[in-house]
Amino acid sequence: MLRKIIQIDEELCNGCGLCIPNCHEGALQIIDGKARLISDLFCDGLGACLGHCPEGAIEIIEREAEAYNETLVMETISKQGRNTILAHLEHLRDHNEHEFLKEAVAYIKKNNIDLSPGAGTNPIESSPVIFQNMKEALHHVKPEHESSCGCGSSKTIDFRIDMDKINPASSPAVAAAGVVSGPAPSELRQWPVQLHLVNPMASYFQGADVVLAADCVAFAMGDFHNQLLKNKSLAIACPKLDTNKDVYIDKLSTMISDAKINTLTVPIMEVPCCGGLIQMAKTAVQQSGRNIPIKKIVVGIKGDILNEEWV
Repeated sequence: MLRKIIQIDEELCNGCGLCIPNCHEGALQIIDGKARLISDLFCDGLGACLGHCPEGAIEIIEREAEAYNETLVMETISKQGRNTILAHLEHLRDHNEHEFLKEAVAYIKKNNIDLSPGAGTNPIESSPVIFQNMKEALHHVKPEHESSCGCGSSKTIDFRIDMDKINPASSPAVAAAGVVSGPAPSELRQWPVQLHLVNPMASYFQGADVVLAADCVAFAMGDFHNQLLKNKSLAIACPKLDTNKDVYIDKLSTMISDAKINTLTVPIMEVPCCGGLIQMAKTAVQQSGRNIPIKKIVVGIKGDILNEEWV
């Protein structure tokens, strides 16, 4: 499958090893004096190691790679002790990878791993402490604002956790009252949104209704957020100007087959070049082997919806 993964420039790498402890998944090792990616299965592609390479020898690229496997990662790092496990949980939490986080916590519970303060270096051999829920499991993980990890424009952020704070109008209480004051609220639930940058397996795509919008649509439609984006996840692309559109089809196919998205709404502009986005969506459905509904919405250059149909 096509996904984000790290790449190491061996000419720049001096084997200092600063990246190794910051890869909590155990995907990196120093071999023959160079940092090496030992397994695609272990690299989450979130880039915790990036900021710890003084030579700038590590970058994130997109390529064919084996799917990341959280259970195998937990089998590896559980032998490294409480601090490593908590650092890994923190890493997943800070990148809003909640499905992987749930899988990690389930592994902790299943294997009776003790993460209480003072646990031994090998928590599997310590007295069992079974966490009853994720809140308790993450009690010792430092808050997100204290995290030193930042992966730039492609860092996966799921806004839904704090949606009431970011968008008060999305609060059930406010919605029930039907009263919203001030500027129109944003309905965006995630970051990033550009199709080249999104992770097709991100938490906000899991089982979601997805809008795949041509870049110009949101600029033309004055009420894009309320009419088309509300309660949906988003990816944007330009079928005329963007390059490497085969990557787009692969990502969409992964969303459909692996993230199990429910529906795909494709708003395009009335200009002829926008039709390529619909074709990409159809090709992705065929490639995925899983049939989902696609809604085509044609938007006029003045922002009005000209046509809406399931295709």
